[in-house]
Amino acid sequence: MKNVVVTGCPRADPVEVARLAEFGVATVHEAIGRAGYLGSAIRPVHLGSRIGGTAVTVVCWPGDNLMIHAAVEQCRPGDVLVVTTTSPCTDGAFGELLATSLRQRGVLGLVTTGGVRDVAALHEMGFPVFSAAVSAQGTVKATAGAVNVPIGISGQVIAPGDAIVADDDGVVVVARSEVGRALSAATARAAREDAARAAFRQGELGLDRYGLRGRLSELGVEYVDYADSVTP
Repeated sequence: MKNVVVTGCPRADPVEVARLAEFGVATVHEAIGRAGYLGSAIRPVHLGSRIGGTAVTVVCWPGDNLMIHAAVEQCRPGDVLVVTTTSPCTDGAFGELLATSLRQRGVLGLVTTGGVRDVAALHEMGFPVFSAAVSAQGTVKATAGAVNVPIGISGQVIAPGDAIVADDDGVVVVARSEVGRALSAATARAAREDAARAAFRQGELGLDRYGLRGRLSELGVEYVDYADSVTP
């Protein structure tokens, strides 16, 4: 890995990203072909947040948060800081002080494969964090890494400027070039979900709405009356 801080990265359209976030992670993930999900290991530290912003990516060495500090300078309003490490590490590399610095720059939240601490303070200040761990273990500032380079999380590639949507269901990434198409797909899926919701409220069953009775039959599922199924 080259030790570098890339400046002036293009970003996805912030208006489109904000609209995409309104649909939520699950709908966006399904709408784009069940892609972009960063996995179940990354969870919200506190429930109730939903953010949609553009990625500033960071690669740190385990136990070292030097490059997070370097990344803060590259952040703009509407960004989301996305951090990973060169090998797995759950140390608390991020806390209240870094969150305060990011908030001053208009950053919407943090996504990290590592750990965070000061969670009570983060909750009190309302700074959304999505992490793989919570840990009081601190870090040093001694080893160079990279800022604004493509990174991989759970098999998903995240490039600087890509759209990040995060909520209680987790985190999904949409490539910068695909945000417009993702927005159209999510809009269409939400309309279908609204129609299904209305039908379910009227008593329709998913078995009928989704044509699943035929599927059960194809799989050999039989309906048997209880009286006939009990062995004397």
